Amino acid sequence: MTIDKAVIPAAGFGTRFLPAAKAVPKEMLAVVDKPMIQYAVEEAVASGIRQVGIVISRWKSSIERHFGPGPELEEFLRDKGKEELAAEVARVGRPAQFTFIDQPQQRGLGHAILMAEPFAAGRPFAVLNPDTIYDGDVPCLRQLLSVFDDKRSTVVVLGRIDRDGMSKYGVVRAKHIAGRVYEVEDLAEKPGPDRAMSDLAVLGRYVFMPGIFEALRKTPPGAGGEVQVTDAIRLLLEKEPVFGVLFEGRRFDAGDKFGFLEATIHLALQRPEFRDRLRELLRALNEDELRNR
Repeated sequence: MTIDKAVIPAAGFGTRFLPAAKAVPKEMLAVVDKPMIQYAVEEAVASGIRQVGIVISRWKSSIERHFGPGPELEEFLRDKGKEELAAEVARVGRPAQFTFIDQPQQRGLGHAILMAEPFAAGRPFAVLNPDTIYDGDVPCLRQLLSVFDDKRSTVVVLGRIDRDGMSKYGVVRAKHIAGRVYEVEDLAEKPGPDRAMSDLAVLGRYVFMPGIFEALRKTPPGAGGEVQVTDAIRLLLEKEPVFGVLFEGRRFDAGDKFGFLEATIHLALQRPEFRDRLRELLRALNEDELRNR
């Protein structure tokens, strides 16, 4: 079985980024010079995915426009002699074939994934949360797909979290198999530090077997009145194994304001045109802070 489709849920209200997200979808906020969601698309493509389904709501048409053709803009840039920028704009929507999926009601991540059942067409598929940005030598999704190729089962990304994270993410109990691979034994959505099973959490990347859809249909609303994918995976465990991969690299919760700033600074420091000036700025800011204490 080859995974050739990825789903990116992007229909939510983006409340953590209000008031900016009132008119501009959170997923379209720029991290350096690319919309947040574009990092997820590029990760999927770098992992071998060529069909991307983006779950959106009716007021997020700008996402569809971003990945669609822009001949007028390309022509304008070429007329101005900006050939490289025109080529970069043209590449935005070309690496993948896009399908846009409507989520008429925002009822959580699990419900958004359920909306993509026709797109998945009965085959295993990947899911990437666009507000989680991963940076590593091997794309995060590729790390999951390597384990899927061996296990032929649902695979999720795992990461170590602190006590605060235990109230923000789905936490797992898992048995170590080998290397960075675990077998998931149980999960709980945002259990808090007093009830957390471990310091391992599921952090925004999944490769699902088709059985997840039946599990989602059976999953009642959970935390926040939403259909939680963590609860659905727990149901899935009753019928089939689920594995986890401890990601190797850096992760940024760009859906959080401070995480967004972290991701922006980290990725900007990787760009030669920004690196030296940004380091100088950070040093100057640090010196000012020390003088003003």
